[in-house]
Amino acid sequence: MKPLPILVIVHQPTSDTGRVGACLQEMGYDLDVRIPAVGQALPPTLDRHSATIVFGGPMSANDDNKLLHIRQELHWIPVALNSRKPFLGICLGAQLLARVLGVNVSRHPDNLVEIGYYPIEATPEGRSLLGNLSYVYQWHSEGFEIPPGATRLATGERFLNQAFCYENAYALQFHPEMTRSILARWLASGASQLSQPGAQSGHLHRRGYRRHTVAVNQWLEQFLPQWLNCAIANCQSPVTT
Repeated sequence: MKPLPILVIVHQPTSDTGRVGACLQEMGYDLDVRIPAVGQALPPTLDRHSATIVFGGPMSANDDNKLLHIRQELHWIPVALNSRKPFLGICLGAQLLARVLGVNVSRHPDNLVEIGYYPIEATPEGRSLLGNLSYVYQWHSEGFEIPPGATRLATGERFLNQAFCYENAYALQFHPEMTRSILARWLASGASQLSQPGAQSGHLHRRGYRRHTVAVNQWLEQFLPQWLNCAIANCQSPVTT
């Protein structure tokens, strides 16, 4: 029997689920893509979905005071967490999850960014999920703290916290969905951001893609089935906002 679709939340009409979406479709899942930023509603329950993924975007997880859709997502994420179905936050999605779980999302103390390919290292607790994954694609100026009760899965040199899990939820600061076409589009639309402190040149982005994309894709093909089986029987108290 065909599995229930996966709810996918993106933040712009031009957003692309990339290799993450392709892998899930290869596994037999349909994607129910919603864009709250253009007024598309989020479901009141996840009874008709297998899991949830919240992707990244150019806005901040702290923009709930000025962006209605960010405020709506922060209020909605507990629905996904309390469903006990797998939840995955990528970049902005991870930061939104962190805020829901009660911790800060903030800029680097030296105002540095990660835009390009940067090294990460799995913690002992994260090694079974992250394996030897060592270089990943990043595009962010803010990072998250590790929520109480969560487990840090990966660390980085510039932004210490790169991944965590909390019950049925996983957070990745980096972008495993990257494809050649997404990279080209981001470099074109975000060219002005490459001058920020710590950002890599477009040349280094493209070189990093050639060097690391095979390893990232191989990891992703192993990670997604593990993530989809991550829901646990015993949850803590329901999450509220």
